Amino acid sequence: MTTPSTRLHDYLPARFNTAAERQWIPSATPGKSSSPLRFFADDRGFVELLRMEPGVVMPLHRHSGEIHAYNLSGTRKLCTGELIGPGDYVYEPPGNTDWWKIVGNEPMLALVIVMGTVEFLGPGGVVTGRASASTQLADYERYCREHGLAIRDLVD
Repeated sequence: MTTPSTRLHDYLPARFNTAAERQWIPSATPGKSSSPLRFFADDRGFVELLRMEPGVVMPLHRHSGEIHAYNLSGTRKLCTGELIGPGDYVYEPPGNTDWWKIVGNEPMLALVIVMGTVEFLGPGGVVTGRASASTQLADYERYCREHGLAIRDLVD
């Protein structure tokens, strides 16, 4: 006899990774790193843990899709003045443009769900760089190859 739990197992394969398996990928910005959790197919977005040290600034950027960010530890100050600390949640709609800085003495750790592309902006609103599922996946795979680490299947 098939039980409900075995039938669910056939249709809902879980994908997980443990903290021990996770790599932290350093950014070009000193004091900023990310640990990828999932890359959505068709470059739709990605999920990551974002870690930034005190004093580090997330530069001016614009989102093509929505962003969900849940602060696990540390505090960041948004360009509009709000302080976002542990347990706080921020939703950023498509088109949102902002920057923020890590304040206090503790590194910030946040769970971030990014849909679409993040465009980093320079003077006059000129796009100076982009982050998307495909660029983040390429950075992850390159880091793993350079450090002799196994590349985990993190793609939807």
